[in-house]
Amino acid sequence: MQGQNHSQTQCEVDLNGARLLVDISGAVYWPAAEAVIVADLHFEKASAFAQRGVALPPYDTAATLDRLDALLARYAPKRFISLGDAFHDDAWAQRMAATYAEHLVALAARQETFWVTGNHDPMPPKALPGSAHKELSLEFDGVLHFRHEPAPVSHGERRRGELAGHLHPCGKIRQRGRSLRRRCFVHDDMRMILPAFGALTGSLNVRDAAFDDLFSAQNYRAILLGKQRLATVAPKQLLADR
Repeated sequence: MQGQNHSQTQCEVDLNGARLLVDISGAVYWPAAEAVIVADLHFEKASAFAQRGVALPPYDTAATLDRLDALLARYAPKRFISLGDAFHDDAWAQRMAATYAEHLVALAARQETFWVTGNHDPMPPKALPGSAHKELSLEFDGVLHFRHEPAPVSHGERRRGELAGHLHPCGKIRQRGRSLRRRCFVHDDMRMILPAFGALTGSLNVRDAAFDDLFSAQNYRAILLGKQRLATVAPKQLLADR
């Protein structure tokens, strides 16, 4: 599978027969299904930390909602798929401000919405439009399988056409004498792992050992999210964290 330049802010990737558009926002658009796909929104992360005595700016939910609103307005999809950890914990609804909750309900109601559950939010979200799934499979121009945690090769669970999140991938490169670290998509001909979409989320270098059982050493590509354009990077160009 090869990534093809579609524009500076989109990149076309074929996965199990499905034509996907990787978007600089950190989302994927599946034209045949008219579906927008994101991973790891982590709504109400700051408020969860605050309850444990860790002070973080309480603006992450608002920022993520605004980014998601703009994304859905731009694509106007028939379907929206969240790949798990949409919420930082299952008690999110008790902490989310009413205005934010109303905004989220309105966004989820715009189109058919699928909530894949994650390790942070294993319970289906209550009082929200859409259906909840531990795993989800859809077929349009190809068959794609949606789950939160990517299935490791050693367990024999990996299926062709898998989209997952969980790991919050990023890539590190050297450019003009300095190191750059950017959120990224990582994919081969079997699967794609999406970057975290949430405003208050960390990232894990794709050279980390956590990726070793997910992709063969040289048979993958990272698509880095720059400020104005995407960059497709081969494994030999990626740097490990020191």
